[in-house]
Amino acid sequence: MKISKVRVVLATAFIVVLLAGCRSAPVRNVDSATLVTPSNASYTLSDVSQAIVRAGVGLGWRMKKTKPGHIIGTLLIRDHRAVIDITYDKETYSIQYQDSSNLNYTGTEIHKNYNGWIIRLEQAIQSQLSLI
Repeated sequence: MKISKVRVVLATAFIVVLLAGCRSAPVRNVDSATLVTPSNASYTLSDVSQAIVRAGVGLGWRMKKTKPGHIIGTLLIRDHRAVIDITYDKETYSIQYQDSSNLNYTGTEIHKNYNGWIIRLEQAIQSQLSLI
């Protein structure tokens, strides 16, 4: 009898630890982020497109230009997949969640790592733009 209680306690503890490691967070979308430009400078649509693609590729994203002002980004990490929709013009860009697999997406929340990937992409885009 004691052994079965110990097993139940251990199994419960294991499940709690497992669930705690898979925390989710609200999906991070970027809406009309302003492109930081050096004083008295401006970017062309091509400049912005190239900076976004370079930033994404540098972080392991597959970037597909679908038309001027629109890029689809796909990130594959082990058995996880994230797909984002990036729209942009000469002054702003937006990153919107489009699809995923194995990231526990619920409609409003997703695995916390997704948000880190988006934050790093935002930082990389601004970094690439500063090189122009």
